[in-house]
Amino acid sequence: MYTSATSLLGTVTGLGLKGSAVRAIAQAQGKDDPLAVARTVRMLRRLVWATGLLGWLASIALALPLSRLMFESTQHAWALAVLGGMLLLTAVSDGQVSLLQGLRRIDDIARVQIAAAVLNTAVTIGLYAWLRKDGIVPVLLANATITLLCSWSFARRVQVPAVPMDWTGAVAEAMPLLRLGLAMMWGGVLTLALDLYIRTLIARTLGVDAAGIYQAAWALSGMFAGFVLGAMGTDFYPRLTAVIHDRAEAVRAVNEQTEIGILLAVPGLLATLTFAKWMVWALYSAKFAPAADVLVLMVLGVFGRVLSWPMGFIQLSLGAGRLFMTTEATFLAIQGLLATWLVPRNGVAGAALAFALCYLLYTAGMAWVGHRLIGFRWSRGALSLVVSAAGLVTLAFAAQRFLDGAMALILGSTICLTGALWSMRSLAQRLPMNSRLVTALERIPGIRAILFLGKSK
Repeated sequence: MYTSATSLLGTVTGLGLKGSAVRAIAQAQGKDDPLAVARTVRMLRRLVWATGLLGWLASIALALPLSRLMFESTQHAWALAVLGGMLLLTAVSDGQVSLLQGLRRIDDIARVQIAAAVLNTAVTIGLYAWLRKDGIVPVLLANATITLLCSWSFARRVQVPAVPMDWTGAVAEAMPLLRLGLAMMWGGVLTLALDLYIRTLIARTLGVDAAGIYQAAWALSGMFAGFVLGAMGTDFYPRLTAVIHDRAEAVRAVNEQTEIGILLAVPGLLATLTFAKWMVWALYSAKFAPAADVLVLMVLGVFGRVLSWPMGFIQLSLGAGRLFMTTEATFLAIQGLLATWLVPRNGVAGAALAFALCYLLYTAGMAWVGHRLIGFRWSRGALSLVVSAAGLVTLAFAAQRFLDGAMALILGSTICLTGALWSMRSLAQRLPMNSRLVTALERIPGIRAILFLGKSK
């Protein structure tokens, strides 16, 4: 609940700078204009400090009403006020990551994420073991601080030429960032507002324990797909921005990203569907057992996210801010209405079903928008993968919903193995033979003949 509230405030006060700065830096880098990159970076560094401080002040000012809204008491207001400091730390860190992403320093971003994940995990476990529930606020602040230090250690290595910037130049540099940023902020605010609304709806309708069940299922549903979606945002967004005005090249890039995204995500999604009960038991406890049924429904929505994600970047790469605001508002409103109708009737599973139905509609909507903007259509290869992946996911879902015990486990495991081999073989067919992933797959004993059947060395 703390995270939902602070994320909403951070998104509003952050003005969407993280995404708009990536586009601006990527465009300048694509034109080989180091001075334009330097001007954008200098303005970005000023703006993230201003937006971070604004976020902290907003969290202090709104701590009492937010506490009353979410918890029906004021006892959590102090925590919300203190956690405003996390918004400043996160804003500065996001600015540094935007620099790395715009320049497509993917290896550095991966190192930042790995270092932050390892250190945050160690600190989190230590603080919770020591303070238990009282460790929530220290953990959130510590995580934000560690992430900032990790991003700073890599961003400071980027050599950006010093450029003079007077007030007129600063305004001229800031306005394009803010225009697209505000559109992206709108989408982010609506997403987080919907998240906060659904959690509050569940907590008030079904109780706080039910909100915990929803959170557990939500976290697990994106565990295997999260890295795929994150990779798309990290590398694909600036790459698509550089070629977006070449329609044929842009369509090809979206289709390629769709294929790779499906092949990377499907094995994890199938495993999540098959072993949902065991995952909940292993990562939470037996008290969270109801989250398994919710998780199975959420995976269907995650599959829709994987399909629609590459198409969603078309609007951002074109800088079509107003259209982006309209489409995001439409589909998030649909999800909110579905949740309002389904949660009282179906419990926590109703929220998961609303999520899955919304992303089914969103995928169709993004395909239509992409076609209108750049003439996008799924290629024959991409469409074949979409149909095959959808079939595997549907079979795994049906096995868990309509079979019990050993039969569900055996059939689900068979589908998982089939999906994993299909994904690995399809990836091997699409990637260069000297790529790191193909080289790693070749080392798996007994699998080389299956993966590279029909592809010459």
